[in-house]
Parts: sequence; C-alpha cells; structure tokens
Amino acid sequence: MGIGETGYNIVKVLHILSAVIGFGGVLLNGVYAAQARKRPPAEGLAIIEANVFVSNKISKIAIYLTFIFGFGVIGMSDGAWKISQTWLLISIILFVISLLVSELLLSPRVKQLVELQRELVAAPAAAGGPPPQVAQMKAIGGQVGALSGFLHLAFLTILVLMVFQWT
Repeated sequence: MGIGETGYNIVKVLHILSAVIGFGGVLLNGVYAAQARKRPPAEGLAIIEANVFVSNKISKIAIYLTFIFGFGVIGMSDGAWKISQTWLLISIILFVISLLVSELLLSPRVKQLVELQRELVAAPAAAGGPPPQVAQMKAIGGQVGALSGFLHLAFLTILVLMVFQWT
C-alpha cells in the first residue's frame, strides 16, 4: 500500500481529522477560561467543567489517535516518509515533549483550578475582601497560561513542519 491508494488516504484523513478534533478542542481553552472568569463562581465552574470534560475526554483521545494515525501514514507510505527525515523527527520529539508537559505539568494545575473553583462556589460569601481561592487561582492560572503558550507554539511548529516538510 502506498501514497495515493485508498487505504493510505483513509489513514491520512483519520490522522488529519483526529488532529482537528484533538487540537481544535484545546486551542481555545484560554477563551473558555476568560469567559469563566467573567461570570459568577457557579456559572464559571460550569464553563470550566464542560471545557475540562472536552479537553480530557474527547480532545486527549483524538490527540493520541493523531500520533497513532501519523505512524500509520508513515508505515503505509512505501518509504516516502521516514522517521529519519528531519521535519518528521523534530515533529515526533516535539509531540512527545508536548504530551509530557501536558500530562505532567498542565493537567495537575488545571485540576487544582477546578478544585479551587469548586471551593469558591461552596464557600459562603466572605466580607472583607476576596476569598483566598481567588489569589491561588490567579497564580495557578498564570502557570496554566504559560504552559498553554508553550503547547500552542509546539503545535504551530509541528504544523509548519508537516506542511513544509523541511529535510
């Protein structure tokens, strides 16, 4: 099976479709976070929980499938694509680093944010200033923003490498 054949094209479509669903589902997480911050705590929590569900259940699976289908495309290309090609090797390395950053650094912080938001919703309104969760959420939110920025840049780099296929 090779480039241009039906099986190859099906796997390539699945590779692209899973990338669109996976990365498309997480690239706008900052927009959801901004909308959650503009709302009262309970409404903000609903936005955050919906976003986390999509990111962790749907997008994450699609992102892993993108990686698997990508190797399928390589394997079915009859040698047209080789892991030894610079653009492909760099893409794979960036993808693995991005997964590690997402799983080990970003996900725990997002879980902390969700828990703090839940505490904020459950806590009675306090007089005399914002609850302590607000400051904690701001600090963790800054970390999430920086990590997300790195992941967006890594994704953009991989996308450029895939399109231009520099060797």
